[in-house]
Amino acid sequence: MTTFAVGRSIAKWIAAGIGIAAGAYATYVGLAWHRYGQVTAAANRDEADPLLDRFMPTYDVAERHHVRIAAPADITLAVARDQDLLQSRTVRAIFRGRELVLGSTPDDQVRPRGLLALVQSLGWGVLAEVAGREIVVGAVTKPWEADVKFHALPPADFAAFSDPDYVKIAWTLRADPIGPNESIFRTETRAAATDAGSRSKFRRYWALFSPGILIIRRTSLGQLKTEAELRARES
Repeated sequence: MTTFAVGRSIAKWIAAGIGIAAGAYATYVGLAWHRYGQVTAAANRDEADPLLDRFMPTYDVAERHHVRIAAPADITLAVARDQDLLQSRTVRAIFRGRELVLGSTPDDQVRPRGLLALVQSLGWGVLAEVAGREIVVGAVTKPWEADVKFHALPPADFAAFSDPDYVKIAWTLRADPIGPNESIFRTETRAAATDAGSRSKFRRYWALFSPGILIIRRTSLGQLKTEAELRARES
């Protein structure tokens, strides 16, 4: 086979791969648009989260993920709160993609690398914490804006917040023990728009960007499992 033929064959495979990826993305966007507002309850009692329910009992979208980890719950949660998502090229690429699509101004500030410290530096607030088991984080925001800003609220005010043109978002880091040396890490994100206008804008935003959010979640779970199990062995 000539060099030209090889190059043409490779180009066809690349084009086919791009086409498949584009089709998969378009399908997911359509599903996310259709499912918006059709929230399903937790599949079982273990997934239910009464602590998160205190701050957001009703919501427009919810994403739940979990992974079993060979590490005690307190180690798993400590690693989760200190996790550096930006060490992943995939995560960095997704954030960069959002900047390009929305025309965002790059964030040039020096920020902490641990997850909880990072999001707090961006404006998120801790709504509740059970030592060694769960942290609930929340903010109100306008995610469709290019240079998005997050605003923390006092925990007592979060559930009742209803100012128009905002979205309330709350998410968890949670480690459930299943033995002295094992745990299940769970994370759940809920979002609720405060009025019809914000619901319309957020629905479009969620449909377009939720595939990237899903990839970040799954990437972080694999990274967390590796780091927590390593720390457990070392301790």
